[in-house]
Amino acid sequence: MESYSEPFRAQSSLITYGENSFQQETLLSLVSPSLLSQKGTIQWLNTYGLTHYDDFKALITANGLDDFLIKLLREPEQPNKVIVLENLIFISVKVITTVGGKFKEEQIMFIFSTGFVWSLAGQSHIYFDEIIGRLEHKRGLSRFKKSDYLVYLLLESIIEVYHLAFADFILANTNNGTSTDWTIKLTDAKAITEIRPTPEFTAQVEQRKQAILGFKKTCLSLKELIQKMERLKENGIKTIYFSDLKEEVETVISEIDFSLQELESKINLIFSIQGHRLNEVMKTLTIFSVFFIPLTFIAGIYGMNFRYMPGLEMENGYYIVMAIMLIISTGILIFVKKRKWF
Repeated sequence: MESYSEPFRAQSSLITYGENSFQQETLLSLVSPSLLSQKGTIQWLNTYGLTHYDDFKALITANGLDDFLIKLLREPEQPNKVIVLENLIFISVKVITTVGGKFKEEQIMFIFSTGFVWSLAGQSHIYFDEIIGRLEHKRGLSRFKKSDYLVYLLLESIIEVYHLAFADFILANTNNGTSTDWTIKLTDAKAITEIRPTPEFTAQVEQRKQAILGFKKTCLSLKELIQKMERLKENGIKTIYFSDLKEEVETVISEIDFSLQELESKINLIFSIQGHRLNEVMKTLTIFSVFFIPLTFIAGIYGMNFRYMPGLEMENGYYIVMAIMLIISTGILIFVKKRKWF
């Protein structure tokens, strides 16, 4: 009889279901858990925590599973991939969530054959609660199908998490039209013209763009995984389920591409407006220069050394000139601020 640690038993549950039966229990209540299901039933072992190596090894050995699984489960961080082993299939999937406006990766693995599914996740989550509810209350086709359909449902729930993660990322990075808001609508001309492409703004937009590109890379990897599942030729596994999953992943990728294209359009428009604003400034300065360069040239030749100049003998002439200079400077400052040149 194999001995399993208390944490592993507490963090694992075994669901046995069939067309007319459903039973869920933790491993704490089982003396020796087995993945070998009776005829007409499916076993689903759900484990949280990827560090129970000794328990994994004992369970694999006790159920006569492929020894290569021991090596695979010793690597808690793996890319999206599918490996066909002796009478079973190993799947490694990255789950993307959003925490504090940033993407976060979690690792989930599936091991399944015609009569059982073993899911392993890094931490407890609610991704699969809806599927458990379907099985328990006999909703849909889940109780009438085999393990391949259960894997389809599990992967479908992960793709839904991808959808939600991307939507949460976009929502978390919306700042209601401030200078760092890159989700402003292209039709909102006033908000766009108020954006200043400072180095901080540019760096922030580039950082978010790289985050989206990284998310897209993971989605493309998931799409490749599902395409490999489509091409499986294992007995008892219906690959038609995974064609639907591929379409769902492609929908997520399309949303990402649209957001990237919209972001690029906004960046180009913002810099185009900034260039137009700079041209307006240069045009105004050129007009001032056209007027005052000749006057400055004449004053440079003759100076202000005329014998007869009105106001030279005025008692308060100096203060009056200083006041006029101050008024002109203030007027220019107000003009520049009104034109939003800085």
